[in-house]
Amino acid sequence: MTGVLLLAGVGWLDAIGRSLREGFFMFWETLWPLILGFTLSGAVQAFVSREAMQAKMGDHGPAAVVRASSYGMASSSCSYAASAMAKSLFVKGADFVAASVFMVASTNLVIELGIVLVVLMGWQFAVSEFVGGVVMIVLLAFVGGLWLRGRLVVEARQRLSSDSGHGHDLDHARSESDAFQREPWSKKLRSKRAWADAATYTVADLTMLRRELAIGFIAAGFLAVVVPVQVWNAVFVHDHGTWTTLENAAVGPLIALVSFVCSIGNVPLAAALWKGGISFGGVISFIFADLISFPLLLIYRRYYGTRLMARMLVVLWGVMSAAALVTEVIFRAAGLVPALRPTQVAPAHFSWDYTTYLNIVFLVLFAVVYRAYRNRARSGGDDDHALDPVCGMQVDKASAPASTMQAGKRFYFCSDRCRLRFEADPERFAAKKDKPEEAAEPVSVPVSFGRMGRTKGANEHRPDHSGGGVT
Repeated sequence: MTGVLLLAGVGWLDAIGRSLREGFFMFWETLWPLILGFTLSGAVQAFVSREAMQAKMGDHGPAAVVRASSYGMASSSCSYAASAMAKSLFVKGADFVAASVFMVASTNLVIELGIVLVVLMGWQFAVSEFVGGVVMIVLLAFVGGLWLRGRLVVEARQRLSSDSGHGHDLDHARSESDAFQREPWSKKLRSKRAWADAATYTVADLTMLRRELAIGFIAAGFLAVVVPVQVWNAVFVHDHGTWTTLENAAVGPLIALVSFVCSIGNVPLAAALWKGGISFGGVISFIFADLISFPLLLIYRRYYGTRLMARMLVVLWGVMSAAALVTEVIFRAAGLVPALRPTQVAPAHFSWDYTTYLNIVFLVLFAVVYRAYRNRARSGGDDDHALDPVCGMQVDKASAPASTMQAGKRFYFCSDRCRLRFEADPERFAAKKDKPEEAAEPVSVPVSFGRMGRTKGANEHRPDHSGGGVT
């Protein structure tokens, strides 16, 4: 009601205009770090050797947790793709907790997230994200080992394996790019094909996350401008010492759950929450909680069943809040919690400062990257990869989490979510396909990160009638 009265007082158009302006300048402040982060991420995905990522994750011991965390850090930051990859690893034989650790690391310990946090919120938040991420992974390995186990996990693996045809041995279907990945760095760095792959990963990841980024910046602009302080005071407890810290850290994931924003798109929202008065730990728990937004819970339910999804929600919410609390205690003891809150999240107007000059430089860099992406076929970058026709993510053909046949053509997807959207309206998305691959025979598609796990395959997915995921 207060928000409605406020809008009535200042006028709808004025409020909307100021909110959109705030969101735009948040985007402008983070444009160059976004380009830098995604470019570095694309290079990591293209150049890191697959054999370096083939260690097993058959348990959730310290070594397996470290490997899963490292693999996650080298992957894309998309929450949907991370959930699909975790499911794929689980189907291939990875321990459920280790696969969950991979999922957490791939959305909280990635390069682009840290860079954007530094620019939009300050270095303290970037450091706390990585410190808290490590704490969260340790807690998840311990708590998950107690709660994410037993009959529900066994049944989920059996259902997913049955749907994916996991028992078929398709080592011969490995991508030819494995041989290239084993080449020495000196050769890979001189390869046009490798740089074309890196450029495609960069553009594809940006394309895939464009919706989350747009929603995040627009919603953050409205939260920063329209929502009055009284609303934040009603949601988050203030000035009650320890109780404030506990309540804010517990409520932060709730805001993430209902915001429908995940991946890096929740950073602008976190900046708006910090301006609104949420505690340091509350902000960290909100950023951590991109993996329990409502759409992702529905995906977990489809993959693993309702009861295991409920356990995941409780465990993830608990470790996210606990890790945020531990992080705040560490940073307060070290005197690193920012004492002042920003009066505004983004600049009020355009100016010729270092941000503008850096944006120009990195826009030129992105133009070069985009040109390499557009000319990837000439460099051989299309040989072993395909673009998801729904979200635009680049996937290895031999390790795509999902694929389907449509009118004699094979389409590859980053996740079952994109595959289901494609099957609901194939004509709409098939038109986006640059070079659909002709397939005379249904070919199995191994389920792995492309740089991880054995290359046993999963045959072409089928419509799911059992409530489990399909690949």
